[in-house]
Amino acid sequence: MAKKKTLTNNFGMPVADDQNTLTAGNPGPALMQDVHLLEKLAHFDRERIPERVVHAKGAGAYGYFEVTKDVTQWTKAKFLSKVGKRTDLFIRFSTVGGEKGSADAERDPRGFAIKFYTEEGNYDMVGNNTPVFFIRDPLKFADFIHTQKRNPATNCKDPDMFWDFLSLTPESIHQVTILFSDRGTPKTYRNMHGYSSHTYKWYNDKGKYFWVKYHFKSEQGIQNLTREEAEIMKGKDPDHATRDLYNAIERGEYPSWRLEMQIMTPEQAADYRFDPFDVTKVWPHGDYPPITIGRMVLNRNPENYFAEVEQAAFSPGNFVPGIGSSLDKMLQGRLFSYHDTHRHRLGPNYHLIPVNSAKGCPMNNYQRDGFMRVDDNGGGAPNYYPNSFGGPEPNPKTGEPPFEVSGIAARHRYTHPNDDFVQPGALYNKVMTDTDREHLIGNIVSHLGGAQKRIQLRQTALFYKAAPDYGNRVAKGLNLDVKDVKRLAEMSHEERAQATMSEV
Repeated sequence: MAKKKTLTNNFGMPVADDQNTLTAGNPGPALMQDVHLLEKLAHFDRERIPERVVHAKGAGAYGYFEVTKDVTQWTKAKFLSKVGKRTDLFIRFSTVGGEKGSADAERDPRGFAIKFYTEEGNYDMVGNNTPVFFIRDPLKFADFIHTQKRNPATNCKDPDMFWDFLSLTPESIHQVTILFSDRGTPKTYRNMHGYSSHTYKWYNDKGKYFWVKYHFKSEQGIQNLTREEAEIMKGKDPDHATRDLYNAIERGEYPSWRLEMQIMTPEQAADYRFDPFDVTKVWPHGDYPPITIGRMVLNRNPENYFAEVEQAAFSPGNFVPGIGSSLDKMLQGRLFSYHDTHRHRLGPNYHLIPVNSAKGCPMNNYQRDGFMRVDDNGGGAPNYYPNSFGGPEPNPKTGEPPFEVSGIAARHRYTHPNDDFVQPGALYNKVMTDTDREHLIGNIVSHLGGAQKRIQLRQTALFYKAAPDYGNRVAKGLNLDVKDVKRLAEMSHEERAQATMSEV
Protein backbone atom coordinates (compact mmCIF):
# COMPACT_ATOMS: atom_id res chain seq x y z
CA MET A 1 0.00 0.00 0.00
CA ALA A 2 1.42 3.38 -1.02
CA LYS A 3 2.37 5.80 1.75
CA LYS A 4 -0.20 8.57 2.17
CA LYS A 5 0.85 12.05 1.11
CA THR A 6 0.31 15.08 3.32
CA LEU A 7 -2.07 17.71 1.93
CA THR A 8 -0.36 21.10 1.65
CA ASN A 9 -1.16 24.56 0.34
CA ASN A 10 0.42 25.81 -2.90
CA PHE A 11 3.63 26.68 -1.07
CA GLY A 12 4.07 23.41 0.80
CA MET A 13 2.61 24.26 4.21
CA PRO A 14 0.74 21.24 5.64
CA VAL A 15 -3.02 21.65 5.89
CA ALA A 16 -4.56 20.56 9.21
CA ASP A 17 -8.25 20.61 8.19
CA ASP A 18 -9.70 20.74 4.67
CA GLN A 19 -13.36 20.39 5.69
CA ASN A 20 -14.09 23.21 8.12
CA THR A 21 -13.58 26.94 7.62
CA LEU A 22 -11.86 28.93 10.38
CA THR A 23 -14.62 30.90 12.14
CA ALA A 24 -15.17 33.15 15.14
CA GLY A 25 -17.26 30.74 17.17
CA ASN A 26 -19.94 28.47 15.77
CA PRO A 27 -21.49 29.16 13.24
CA GLY A 28 -19.18 32.07 12.55
CA PRO A 29 -18.56 34.44 10.81
CA ALA A 30 -15.51 33.27 8.87
CA LEU A 31 -12.14 34.81 9.65
CA MET A 32 -10.08 36.53 6.98
CA GLN A 33 -6.98 34.91 8.44
CA ASP A 34 -8.07 31.53 7.01
CA VAL A 35 -5.45 31.77 4.28
CA HIS A 36 -6.08 28.17 3.20
CA LEU A 37 -9.72 29.03 2.42
CA LEU A 38 -8.72 32.22 0.59
CA GLU A 39 -6.07 30.42 -1.45
CA LYS A 40 -8.48 27.61 -2.35
CA LEU A 41 -11.29 29.96 -3.40
CA ALA A 42 -9.00 32.37 -5.24
CA HIS A 43 -7.49 29.52 -7.23
CA PHE A 44 -10.95 28.10 -7.97
CA ASP A 45 -12.09 31.52 -9.23
CA ARG A 46 -9.28 31.41 -11.78
CA GLU A 47 -9.49 27.78 -12.89
CA ARG A 48 -11.09 28.68 -16.19
CA ILE A 49 -8.68 30.45 -18.47
CA PRO A 50 -10.21 32.40 -21.39
CA GLU A 51 -11.84 30.02 -23.85
CA ARG A 52 -10.38 29.81 -27.32
CA VAL A 53 -12.29 32.11 -29.65
CA VAL A 54 -12.28 29.28 -32.22
CA HIS A 55 -11.42 25.60 -31.74
CA ALA A 56 -12.69 25.86 -28.15
CA LYS A 57 -13.55 22.18 -27.72
CA GLY A 58 -10.98 19.56 -28.52
CA ALA A 59 -9.22 16.30 -27.71
CA GLY A 60 -5.52 15.50 -27.81
CA ALA A 61 -2.98 12.70 -27.77
CA TYR A 62 0.75 12.02 -28.01
CA GLY A 63 2.46 9.96 -30.66
CA TYR A 64 5.24 9.94 -33.20
CA PHE A 65 5.91 10.67 -36.85
CA GLU A 66 8.11 8.31 -38.89
CA VAL A 67 9.74 9.22 -42.20
CA THR A 68 9.16 6.60 -44.92
CA LYS A 69 10.66 8.37 -47.97
CA ASP A 70 13.80 10.38 -48.62
CA VAL A 71 12.70 14.04 -48.94
CA THR A 72 16.10 15.73 -48.63
CA GLN A 73 15.89 16.93 -52.25
CA TRP A 74 13.02 19.21 -51.10
CA THR A 75 13.74 20.14 -47.47
CA LYS A 76 16.64 20.32 -45.04
CA ALA A 77 14.40 19.93 -41.97
CA LYS A 78 16.35 17.56 -39.72
CA PHE A 79 13.34 15.67 -38.43
CA LEU A 80 12.65 14.66 -42.06
CA SER A 81 16.28 13.94 -42.91
CA LYS A 82 16.36 10.13 -42.88
CA VAL A 83 14.03 7.25 -43.67
CA GLY A 84 13.01 5.54 -40.43
CA LYS A 85 13.58 8.61 -38.27
CA ARG A 86 10.93 9.15 -35.60
CA THR A 87 9.88 12.43 -33.97
CA ASP A 88 7.64 12.75 -30.92
CA LEU A 89 4.51 14.84 -31.35
CA PHE A 90 1.31 16.04 -29.74
CA ILE A 91 -1.92 16.49 -31.69
CA ARG A 92 -5.14 18.34 -30.90
CA PHE A 93 -8.38 17.72 -32.78
CA SER A 94 -11.22 20.17 -32.34
CA THR A 95 -14.49 21.57 -33.55
CA VAL A 96 -14.20 25.17 -34.78
CA GLY A 97 -17.24 27.37 -34.24
CA GLY A 98 -18.81 26.03 -31.06
CA GLU A 99 -18.11 26.75 -27.42
CA LYS A 100 -16.19 24.38 -25.16
CA GLY A 101 -19.41 22.65 -24.11
CA SER A 102 -20.71 22.12 -27.64
CA ALA A 103 -21.31 18.69 -29.14
CA ASP A 104 -18.63 16.77 -31.04
CA ALA A 105 -21.18 15.90 -33.75
CA GLU A 106 -21.92 19.50 -34.80
CA ARG A 107 -21.68 20.32 -38.50
CA ASP A 108 -18.39 22.15 -38.45
CA PRO A 109 -14.84 21.88 -39.79
CA ARG A 110 -12.49 19.99 -37.49
CA GLY A 111 -9.16 21.37 -36.37
CA PHE A 112 -6.13 19.13 -36.99
CA ALA A 113 -3.10 20.65 -35.23
CA ILE A 114 0.20 18.81 -34.74
CA LYS A 115 3.21 19.86 -32.67
CA PHE A 116 6.42 18.08 -33.71
CA TYR A 117 9.09 18.16 -30.97
CA THR A 118 12.11 18.31 -33.29
CA GLU A 119 15.81 18.74 -32.52
CA GLU A 120 15.66 22.19 -34.14
CA GLY A 121 12.67 23.42 -32.15
CA ASN A 122 8.94 22.82 -32.24
CA TYR A 123 7.28 22.68 -35.64
CA ASP A 124 3.49 23.16 -35.71
CA MET A 125 1.34 22.03 -38.64
CA VAL A 126 -1.97 23.77 -37.91
CA GLY A 127 -4.66 22.59 -40.30
CA ASN A 128 -8.21 21.29 -40.63
CA ASN A 129 -10.01 18.20 -41.88
CA THR A 130 -10.83 20.07 -45.10
CA PRO A 131 -8.33 21.01 -47.83
CA VAL A 132 -9.82 24.50 -48.30
CA PHE A 133 -11.27 27.34 -46.20
CA PHE A 134 -14.20 29.80 -46.40
CA ILE A 135 -12.23 32.98 -47.12
CA ARG A 136 -8.90 33.94 -48.67
CA ASP A 137 -8.17 37.26 -46.92
CA PRO A 138 -7.54 37.64 -43.16
CA LEU A 139 -9.33 41.00 -43.12
CA LYS A 140 -12.58 39.01 -43.36
CA PHE A 141 -11.77 36.52 -40.61
CA ALA A 142 -13.24 38.24 -37.54
CA ASP A 143 -16.46 38.96 -39.43
CA PHE A 144 -16.70 35.38 -40.63
CA ILE A 145 -16.22 33.95 -37.13
CA HIS A 146 -18.84 36.33 -35.69
CA THR A 147 -21.39 34.84 -38.10
CA GLN A 148 -20.62 31.33 -36.80
CA LYS A 149 -21.19 32.37 -33.19
CA ARG A 150 -24.31 33.77 -31.50
CA ASN A 151 -26.61 36.63 -32.44
CA PRO A 152 -25.65 39.64 -30.27
CA ALA A 153 -29.32 40.33 -29.46
CA THR A 154 -30.81 36.85 -28.98
CA ASN A 155 -27.62 34.99 -27.97
CA CYS A 156 -28.79 32.15 -30.24
CA LYS A 157 -27.25 30.62 -33.35
CA ASP A 158 -28.69 32.52 -36.30
CA PRO A 159 -29.13 31.09 -39.84
CA ASP A 160 -29.55 34.64 -41.18
CA MET A 161 -26.11 35.67 -39.90
CA PHE A 162 -24.56 32.40 -41.11
CA TRP A 163 -25.95 32.50 -44.66
CA ASP A 164 -26.01 36.27 -45.10
CA PHE A 165 -22.22 36.45 -44.88
CA LEU A 166 -21.60 33.31 -46.95
CA SER A 167 -24.02 34.36 -49.69
CA LEU A 168 -22.21 37.72 -49.92
CA THR A 169 -18.81 35.94 -50.05
CA PRO A 170 -18.75 33.75 -53.19
CA GLU A 171 -15.25 32.43 -52.45
CA SER A 172 -16.83 30.40 -49.61
CA ILE A 173 -18.81 28.11 -51.96
CA HIS A 174 -16.12 25.40 -52.15
CA GLN A 175 -15.82 25.01 -48.38
CA VAL A 176 -19.61 25.27 -47.94
CA THR A 177 -20.08 22.36 -50.35
CA ILE A 178 -17.63 20.22 -48.36
CA LEU A 179 -19.06 21.30 -44.99
CA PHE A 180 -22.63 20.43 -45.95
CA SER A 181 -21.66 17.05 -47.32
CA ASP A 182 -21.44 14.27 -44.77
CA ARG A 183 -17.77 15.18 -44.31
CA GLY A 184 -19.06 18.07 -42.22
CA THR A 185 -19.97 15.53 -39.52
CA PRO A 186 -17.10 13.00 -39.25
CA LYS A 187 -17.93 9.92 -37.20
CA THR A 188 -14.80 10.22 -35.05
CA TYR A 189 -11.51 12.10 -35.04
CA ARG A 190 -9.86 8.83 -36.08
CA ASN A 191 -11.99 8.57 -39.21
CA MET A 192 -11.12 11.84 -40.93
CA HIS A 193 -8.21 13.20 -42.95
CA GLY A 194 -6.14 16.22 -41.98
CA TYR A 195 -4.84 18.93 -44.32
CA SER A 196 -2.50 21.89 -44.10
CA SER A 197 -5.06 23.66 -46.35
CA HIS A 198 -2.50 26.46 -46.81
CA THR A 199 0.46 26.23 -49.13
CA TYR A 200 3.83 26.21 -47.34
CA LYS A 201 7.45 26.48 -48.42
CA TRP A 202 10.02 23.71 -48.19
CA TYR A 203 13.66 24.53 -48.93
CA ASN A 204 16.74 22.32 -49.16
CA ASP A 205 20.37 22.73 -48.11
CA LYS A 206 21.26 24.08 -51.56
CA GLY A 207 18.95 27.08 -51.15
CA LYS A 208 16.33 25.80 -53.58
CA TYR A 209 12.69 26.09 -52.48
CA PHE A 210 9.35 24.47 -53.32
CA TRP A 211 5.68 25.07 -52.54
CA VAL A 212 3.95 22.22 -50.72
CA LYS A 213 0.63 21.05 -49.27
CA TYR A 214 0.20 18.43 -46.53
CA HIS A 215 -2.41 15.65 -46.62
CA PHE A 216 -2.71 13.34 -43.58
CA LYS A 217 -4.81 10.39 -44.76
CA SER A 218 -6.59 8.34 -42.10
CA GLU A 219 -5.54 4.69 -42.16
CA GLN A 220 -8.76 3.86 -40.30
CA GLY A 221 -10.71 5.01 -43.36
CA ILE A 222 -13.21 7.84 -43.77
CA GLN A 223 -16.46 7.40 -41.84
CA ASN A 224 -19.10 10.09 -41.46
CA LEU A 225 -22.41 10.62 -39.73
CA THR A 226 -25.51 11.52 -41.70
CA ARG A 227 -27.43 14.59 -40.59
CA GLU A 228 -29.95 12.39 -38.81
CA GLU A 229 -27.26 10.33 -37.08
CA ALA A 230 -25.43 13.48 -35.99
CA GLU A 231 -28.61 14.94 -34.47
CA ILE A 232 -29.14 11.77 -32.46
CA MET A 233 -25.50 11.67 -31.37
CA LYS A 234 -25.58 15.28 -30.15
CA GLY A 235 -28.27 14.33 -27.66
CA LYS A 236 -27.04 10.83 -26.89
CA ASP A 237 -23.35 11.59 -26.28
CA PRO A 238 -22.14 15.15 -27.01
CA ASP A 239 -18.57 14.04 -26.23
CA HIS A 240 -18.56 10.96 -28.43
CA ALA A 241 -15.46 11.79 -30.50
CA THR A 242 -13.45 12.88 -27.46
CA ARG A 243 -14.38 9.65 -25.70
CA ASP A 244 -13.68 7.53 -28.77
CA LEU A 245 -10.13 8.84 -29.22
CA TYR A 246 -9.21 8.33 -25.57
CA ASN A 247 -10.72 4.86 -25.34
CA ALA A 248 -9.17 3.66 -28.61
CA ILE A 249 -5.68 4.57 -27.40
CA GLU A 250 -6.36 3.02 -23.98
CA ARG A 251 -7.33 -0.23 -25.75
CA GLY A 252 -4.09 -0.17 -27.72
CA GLU A 253 -5.87 0.52 -31.02
CA TYR A 254 -3.47 3.28 -31.98
CA PRO A 255 -4.88 5.51 -34.76
CA SER A 256 -2.58 6.34 -37.63
CA TRP A 257 -2.39 8.60 -40.66
CA ARG A 258 -0.28 8.45 -43.83
CA LEU A 259 1.34 11.77 -44.78
CA GLU A 260 1.16 12.63 -48.46
CA MET A 261 2.70 15.80 -49.92
CA GLN A 262 1.90 17.78 -53.03
CA ILE A 263 5.00 19.58 -54.28
CA MET A 264 5.23 22.41 -56.83
CA THR A 265 8.25 24.33 -58.10
CA PRO A 266 8.24 28.15 -58.21
CA GLU A 267 8.33 27.96 -62.01
CA GLN A 268 5.22 25.77 -62.06
CA ALA A 269 3.45 28.10 -59.64
CA ALA A 270 4.09 31.13 -61.85
CA ASP A 271 1.62 30.04 -64.54
CA TYR A 272 -0.56 27.45 -62.80
CA ARG A 273 -4.24 27.52 -63.80
CA PHE A 274 -5.32 28.10 -60.19
CA ASP A 275 -3.77 30.53 -57.73
CA PRO A 276 -1.53 28.13 -55.74
CA PHE A 277 -1.70 30.41 -52.68
CA ASP A 278 -5.50 30.73 -52.55
CA VAL A 279 -6.73 28.66 -49.58
CA THR A 280 -10.20 28.37 -51.14
CA LYS A 281 -8.68 26.22 -53.92
CA VAL A 282 -7.09 22.76 -54.10
CA TRP A 283 -4.34 21.56 -56.39
CA PRO A 284 -6.10 18.78 -58.31
CA HIS A 285 -4.31 15.48 -57.78
CA GLY A 286 -4.18 14.90 -61.52
CA ASP A 287 -1.93 17.97 -61.77
CA TYR A 288 0.21 17.28 -58.68
CA PRO A 289 -0.10 13.67 -57.51
CA PRO A 290 0.46 13.32 -53.74
CA ILE A 291 3.71 11.65 -52.67
CA THR A 292 3.68 9.49 -49.52
CA ILE A 293 6.56 10.52 -47.24
CA GLY A 294 5.68 9.37 -43.72
CA ARG A 295 3.29 8.01 -41.12
CA MET A 296 1.84 9.40 -37.90
CA VAL A 297 0.78 7.16 -35.01
CA LEU A 298 -0.96 8.21 -31.77
CA ASN A 299 -0.10 5.92 -28.86
CA ARG A 300 -0.40 7.82 -25.56
CA ASN A 301 -3.20 9.72 -23.87
CA PRO A 302 -2.64 12.88 -21.81
CA GLU A 303 -2.58 12.41 -18.05
CA ASN A 304 -4.36 15.70 -17.36
CA TYR A 305 -6.71 17.34 -19.85
CA PHE A 306 -6.23 20.92 -18.67
CA ALA A 307 -2.44 20.79 -18.47
CA GLU A 308 -1.90 19.06 -21.78
CA VAL A 309 -4.91 19.66 -24.05
CA GLU A 310 -6.51 22.88 -22.84
CA GLN A 311 -3.13 24.61 -22.47
CA ALA A 312 -1.70 23.23 -25.70
CA ALA A 313 -0.99 26.14 -28.03
CA PHE A 314 -0.22 25.79 -31.73
CA SER A 315 0.88 28.37 -34.26
CA PRO A 316 1.50 28.13 -38.01
CA GLY A 317 4.37 30.54 -37.31
CA ASN A 318 6.36 27.84 -35.46
CA PHE A 319 8.75 26.70 -38.18
CA VAL A 320 12.09 24.89 -38.27
CA PRO A 321 14.91 25.35 -40.81
CA GLY A 322 13.76 23.78 -44.07
CA ILE A 323 10.10 24.83 -43.71
CA GLY A 324 8.62 28.31 -44.11
CA SER A 325 5.58 30.39 -45.01
CA SER A 326 4.12 31.19 -48.41
CA LEU A 327 2.38 34.12 -50.11
CA ASP A 328 -1.05 32.92 -48.89
CA LYS A 329 -2.68 36.02 -47.34
CA MET A 330 -4.79 34.00 -44.91
CA LEU A 331 -1.66 32.23 -43.71
CA GLN A 332 0.13 35.55 -43.32
CA GLY A 333 -2.65 36.74 -41.02
CA ARG A 334 -2.53 33.53 -38.98
CA LEU A 335 1.23 33.93 -38.42
CA PHE A 336 0.37 36.93 -36.22
CA SER A 337 -3.02 35.96 -34.84
CA TYR A 338 -2.19 32.58 -33.32
CA HIS A 339 0.76 33.73 -31.23
CA ASP A 340 -1.20 36.80 -30.21
CA THR A 341 -4.24 34.89 -28.99
CA HIS A 342 -2.04 32.50 -27.00
CA ARG A 343 -0.35 35.44 -25.27
CA HIS A 344 -3.81 36.73 -24.32
CA ARG A 345 -5.16 33.35 -23.22
CA LEU A 346 -2.12 31.78 -21.55
CA GLY A 347 0.32 34.66 -21.01
CA PRO A 348 3.57 35.80 -22.65
CA ASN A 349 5.45 32.77 -21.33
CA TYR A 350 3.05 30.13 -22.64
CA HIS A 351 5.99 28.51 -24.42
CA LEU A 352 7.24 27.32 -21.00
CA ILE A 353 4.12 25.24 -20.31
CA PRO A 354 5.41 21.65 -20.63
CA VAL A 355 3.15 20.59 -23.50
CA ASN A 356 4.32 23.64 -25.48
CA SER A 357 7.99 23.69 -24.55
CA ALA A 358 10.75 22.58 -26.89
CA LYS A 359 11.88 19.07 -25.97
CA GLY A 360 14.45 18.15 -28.61
CA CYS A 361 16.70 21.19 -28.17
CA PRO A 362 17.52 23.98 -25.68
CA MET A 363 15.70 27.31 -25.78
CA ASN A 364 18.13 30.27 -25.79
CA ASN A 365 17.08 33.88 -26.35
CA TYR A 366 16.91 37.28 -24.71
CA GLN A 367 13.19 37.38 -23.82
CA ARG A 368 12.86 37.88 -20.08
CA ASP A 369 10.33 38.38 -17.29
CA GLY A 370 6.54 38.54 -17.74
CA PHE A 371 3.67 36.68 -16.08
CA MET A 372 4.32 33.04 -15.18
CA ARG A 373 8.03 33.01 -15.90
CA VAL A 374 8.63 29.59 -14.31
CA ASP A 375 12.20 28.74 -15.36
CA ASP A 376 15.38 30.48 -14.12
CA ASN A 377 14.55 33.50 -16.35
CA GLY A 378 17.98 33.40 -17.97
CA GLY A 379 19.79 33.54 -14.63
CA GLY A 380 22.53 36.15 -14.62
CA ALA A 381 23.25 35.90 -18.33
CA PRO A 382 22.94 39.04 -20.47
CA ASN A 383 19.42 40.02 -21.57
CA TYR A 384 20.51 41.99 -24.63
CA TYR A 385 22.19 41.40 -27.98
CA PRO A 386 24.84 41.96 -29.20
CA ASN A 387 26.96 41.30 -26.12
CA SER A 388 30.51 40.19 -25.32
CA PHE A 389 29.58 37.82 -22.47
CA GLY A 390 28.98 34.61 -24.40
CA GLY A 391 25.27 35.02 -25.09
CA PRO A 392 23.57 33.03 -27.87
CA GLU A 393 24.38 34.10 -31.44
CA PRO A 394 22.30 33.92 -34.64
CA ASN A 395 23.26 31.19 -37.12
CA PRO A 396 23.05 32.51 -40.71
CA LYS A 397 23.10 28.95 -42.10
CA THR A 398 19.59 28.32 -40.78
CA GLY A 399 17.99 31.14 -42.80
CA GLU A 400 15.51 30.77 -45.66
CA PRO A 401 16.60 31.25 -49.26
CA PRO A 402 15.55 34.69 -50.55
CA PHE A 403 12.83 35.18 -53.11
CA GLU A 404 11.77 38.27 -55.02
CA VAL A 405 8.76 40.39 -54.11
CA SER A 406 7.60 43.52 -55.90
CA GLY A 407 4.53 45.60 -56.58
CA ILE A 408 2.49 48.58 -55.44
CA ALA A 409 1.40 48.75 -51.80
CA ALA A 410 -2.40 48.83 -51.94
CA ARG A 411 -5.50 46.89 -50.87
CA HIS A 412 -5.55 44.67 -53.95
CA ARG A 413 -8.75 42.93 -54.95
CA TYR A 414 -8.49 39.28 -55.93
CA THR A 415 -8.00 39.21 -59.72
CA HIS A 416 -6.90 35.64 -60.56
CA PRO A 417 -8.69 34.62 -63.78
CA ASN A 418 -10.10 31.37 -62.39
CA ASP A 419 -13.42 31.95 -60.65
CA ASP A 420 -14.69 30.52 -57.36
CA PHE A 421 -17.17 28.08 -58.89
CA VAL A 422 -15.03 25.72 -61.02
CA GLN A 423 -13.77 23.51 -58.20
CA PRO A 424 -17.02 23.21 -56.18
CA GLY A 425 -18.80 22.46 -59.46
CA ALA A 426 -16.32 19.68 -60.21
CA LEU A 427 -16.69 18.37 -56.64
CA TYR A 428 -20.49 18.22 -57.05
CA ASN A 429 -20.57 16.81 -60.61
CA LYS A 430 -17.54 14.54 -60.76
CA VAL A 431 -16.51 13.50 -57.23
CA MET A 432 -19.74 13.10 -55.28
CA THR A 433 -21.94 10.04 -55.67
CA ASP A 434 -25.71 10.24 -56.08
CA THR A 435 -26.03 9.52 -52.35
CA ASP A 436 -23.49 12.24 -51.53
CA ARG A 437 -25.46 14.76 -53.59
CA GLU A 438 -28.75 13.71 -52.00
CA HIS A 439 -27.31 14.16 -48.49
CA LEU A 440 -25.65 17.47 -49.44
CA ILE A 441 -28.94 18.93 -50.69
CA GLY A 442 -30.81 17.69 -47.64
CA ASN A 443 -28.24 19.11 -45.25
CA ILE A 444 -28.26 22.52 -46.96
CA VAL A 445 -32.06 22.73 -47.17
CA SER A 446 -32.36 21.79 -43.49
CA HIS A 447 -30.00 24.59 -42.41
CA LEU A 448 -30.58 27.27 -45.06
CA GLY A 449 -34.33 26.86 -44.59
CA GLY A 450 -34.04 28.84 -41.35
CA ALA A 451 -32.79 31.96 -43.15
CA GLN A 452 -34.84 34.71 -44.78
CA LYS A 453 -36.05 34.06 -48.32
CA ARG A 454 -33.89 36.81 -49.85
CA ILE A 455 -30.79 35.20 -48.31
CA GLN A 456 -31.94 31.75 -49.50
CA LEU A 457 -32.21 33.10 -53.04
CA ARG A 458 -28.79 34.76 -52.96
CA GLN A 459 -27.06 31.64 -51.62
CA THR A 460 -28.91 29.27 -53.95
CA ALA A 461 -27.76 31.39 -56.90
CA LEU A 462 -24.18 30.61 -55.87
CA PHE A 463 -24.96 26.88 -55.84
CA TYR A 464 -26.46 27.31 -59.32
CA LYS A 465 -23.29 29.03 -60.58
CA ALA A 466 -21.25 26.06 -59.36
CA ALA A 467 -23.59 23.55 -61.05
CA PRO A 468 -27.13 24.23 -62.34
CA ASP A 469 -28.39 20.91 -60.96
CA TYR A 470 -26.94 21.83 -57.56
CA GLY A 471 -28.83 25.15 -57.50
CA ASN A 472 -32.06 23.75 -58.94
CA ARG A 473 -32.28 20.97 -56.36
CA VAL A 474 -31.65 23.34 -53.46
CA ALA A 475 -34.24 25.75 -54.91
CA LYS A 476 -36.84 23.00 -55.13
CA GLY A 477 -36.07 21.88 -51.59
CA LEU A 478 -36.66 25.44 -50.35
CA ASN A 479 -39.71 26.02 -52.59
CA LEU A 480 -37.94 28.84 -54.41
CA ASP A 481 -38.69 29.86 -57.98
CA VAL A 482 -35.94 28.33 -60.13
CA LYS A 483 -36.32 31.22 -62.60
CA ASP A 484 -35.48 33.72 -59.85
CA VAL A 485 -32.44 31.68 -58.88
CA LYS A 486 -31.21 31.45 -62.48
CA ARG A 487 -31.73 35.20 -62.98
CA LEU A 488 -29.69 36.01 -59.87
CA ALA A 489 -26.96 33.59 -60.90
CA GLU A 490 -26.53 35.47 -64.17
CA MET A 491 -25.94 38.78 -62.37
CA SER A 492 -22.57 40.08 -61.20
CA HIS A 493 -21.77 39.66 -57.54
CA GLU A 494 -22.46 43.34 -56.86
CA GLU A 495 -25.78 43.29 -58.75
CA ARG A 496 -26.86 40.11 -56.99
CA ALA A 497 -26.02 41.54 -53.57
CA GLN A 498 -27.95 44.73 -54.32
CA ALA A 499 -30.94 42.86 -55.73
CA THR A 500 -31.28 40.74 -52.59
CA MET A 501 -30.92 43.48 -49.99
CA SER A 502 -34.73 43.21 -49.91
CA GLU A 503 -37.11 40.49 -51.09
CA VAL A 504 -36.79 39.65 -54.81
